[in-house]
Amino acid sequence: MPERAVRLRVRGLVQGVGFRWSLCREAQGLGLRGWVRNRSDGSLEALAWGEAEAVTGLLAWAAQGPPAARVSGVEILEAAPEADPTEGFEQRPSL
Repeated sequence: MPERAVRLRVRGLVQGVGFRWSLCREAQGLGLRGWVRNRSDGSLEALAWGEAEAVTGLLAWAAQGPPAARVSGVEILEAAPEADPTEGFEQRPSL
């Protein structure tokens, strides 16, 4: 299966609603690697890579997010996996 890597930025009501935790759990369930963190501007940022179909599934999930979230937009940029890839999907400190 082909692999795909994306960097995404999710905007809206995405902090304080369990979005990071939920995205991390969703990504782990899909077998993806990468990370997620909150940004100081109120958005959420993530880098995810793995099987292309799994990445597409995570992007579809991120457009809705967890029940308390209100997503107003998702920016998606094709990316490359990090040089020192993590073995799983992790939450990183806010930036």
